[in-house]
Amino acid sequence: MPPVKWLMHWHPSPGATVNSQILSEACGCAESLGGSKDGRWKTSIFFYRAMTRDGAGGPAGQQHPDLPRELLGVALHERPGLYFSIVRAQRLVLQADAAFPQVMEKLQSYRIRVALNFEGFQYQLGDFCLRIGKCVPNNSEALRGIMMEVEYYPLSSIEKSKAVMEDFFDIWQETVAKKSLPGQFIHVDSSFSDYGLSDQYSCQHTAVQYATCLQQLMAAVTVRG
Repeated sequence: MPPVKWLMHWHPSPGATVNSQILSEACGCAESLGGSKDGRWKTSIFFYRAMTRDGAGGPAGQQHPDLPRELLGVALHERPGLYFSIVRAQRLVLQADAAFPQVMEKLQSYRIRVALNFEGFQYQLGDFCLRIGKCVPNNSEALRGIMMEVEYYPLSSIEKSKAVMEDFFDIWQETVAKKSLPGQFIHVDSSFSDYGLSDQYSCQHTAVQYATCLQQLMAAVTVRG
């Protein structure tokens, strides 16, 4: 079983914007807690829109009758051989082979509307692994958000690890607060049970957390806009 993981996103203060300096300061916080840099990581998310009968990937035209209108695809850094699809409307998370996007393209059922990359540095900190990174569109450096993964190696039970994760989050928030940055990291609980996921952590849990995190990042962009 994979170890438990929490995803957190940077929520700017009212009127503030996300910038690379905040990302640098967050990485500095990981190092100040004793974290040692341990390479880079990258997770990608793809928004798919169902193809209509006239071949367009949008609201116009007639959609295939049995297809969800939108799909979210997630390619996780820790599982390069797998691909995860999320149908948020029906609360479904599916695991497939990494070739799944190519199959979808050949079937012409869905078209990619937006591709986003979450990428940055990884830090080892005792029993924890921290991954701090930026959210940017594919083939672009336009910053869309900042997020982090916190992984706790000893446990795979979400319930049993909750107190440890909450304690670490408190310590992390105190460390970040000393930097007097315009905002804070926020952890939003994902409704794992709605997706039929158990207490034992899995890669499907991570995919669902990315979907939740992305919603929060996009909401923050909308509010600032």
